[in-house]
Amino acid sequence: MNMSTETMSVDDFRAEARAWIRANLEPSELPAAGRVESESLTHEDIDRARALQQKLFDAGFAGVSYPVEYGGRGLTALHERAFREEAMGYETPDFGVVGGVTFGAIGRSLIEHCTPEFLQQHIPKILSGQEMWCQFYSEPEAGSDLAGIRTRAVRDGDQWIISGSKIWSSGAHLADWAMCLARTDWAVPKHRGLTWFAVPCDAKGVTINQIEQINGDAEFCEEFLDEVEVTDDDIIGDVNLGWSVTQTMLVYERGAGDGSTATLEPRELAPDLVALARRVGRIDDPAARHAIAAAHINDFAQYHLGKRISDRLRNSAVPDPHVAAYGKLAAGVLTPVRARLAMEIGGPAALSWASGDEEHGRPALDYLNGRRISIAAGTNEMQRNGIGERVLGLPREPSFDTNKPFSDVLKAAQSWESKVS
Repeated sequence: MNMSTETMSVDDFRAEARAWIRANLEPSELPAAGRVESESLTHEDIDRARALQQKLFDAGFAGVSYPVEYGGRGLTALHERAFREEAMGYETPDFGVVGGVTFGAIGRSLIEHCTPEFLQQHIPKILSGQEMWCQFYSEPEAGSDLAGIRTRAVRDGDQWIISGSKIWSSGAHLADWAMCLARTDWAVPKHRGLTWFAVPCDAKGVTINQIEQINGDAEFCEEFLDEVEVTDDDIIGDVNLGWSVTQTMLVYERGAGDGSTATLEPRELAPDLVALARRVGRIDDPAARHAIAAAHINDFAQYHLGKRISDRLRNSAVPDPHVAAYGKLAAGVLTPVRARLAMEIGGPAALSWASGDEEHGRPALDYLNGRRISIAAGTNEMQRNGIGERVLGLPREPSFDTNKPFSDVLKAAQSWESKVS
């Protein structure tokens, strides 16, 4: 490093990063706008990304905004963004969705809630690409109601025994570790009595199965935990206070966080849609031009909404996940709109492409994936509820189970089921 992290300006860092990138990274074959965000990565792909991530780490360009004591650079989100801007057009580590989860929601949540000993053990390995993480979070009977999980962790001497099932874990088949949420106290209301644990994905008793999606990928996984053993050293946060960790994770998962992983400002006019219009001969068609302009306006508005949310959260003593929900809701609403605009521009040509032509396959893939963001990490409806009740102060929806011991809630549910049957 050329100067201390305490005095380095964004411009000085940008100049250092630019010089290193040009000397050490290979130009990318495809521009960012032409890449297809497919989740068909293999373990071999991950291994190649690990080697490149190690190269970044050794040079001081991995974890730019992570604390120095855990292997980061100790700089700001603006420095992180400067590196990403300079690296556009070059080959950088591609870990797919598991990388986004690892370096975003999980890494940031660990920093805020774990002991220095835990962080010393894991964060340098995360930043150097040695450890990829996933979330063992949602369950078949607990999706939008995240506090309703039933995976249990029982203390046995100096160990904890975890049993249960999880689902919709992005990239779990490629991960080394998981953040697993389990219930450790059933005699308190559901938002209490929850604890997070670090679980090795290859631990005895862990089974991970991929789930094929509509686009042919298998990004999501289901997991079964059969008496998996962990220790107190694997606890993330405090026993029975896991909901506070969950709230932190939701801030980052909803794309607000510190701004370092946010998308870059869309300055060019929807380049992917412009290229599509040219390909189908509609670049001068007023309807196609209107669709391109609408997409660009939405992209620009969504970016600046996210930036404003990030600024507010960074200046808050306790970042509010319900404020972060504005960004998640915007993405859930506008992503399918943008995907539909591509269909309107491309018509039949947007739905067919030559085998192996990934660039021309993007509109169809985006259309298939368009509704996913409106469901994953909390539905649009859940975001609206949280914003209405927790930010705008509207009356809460009636709730029968908020203050009841969770064990009583389950007993009541069983009696309802028997009456219905």
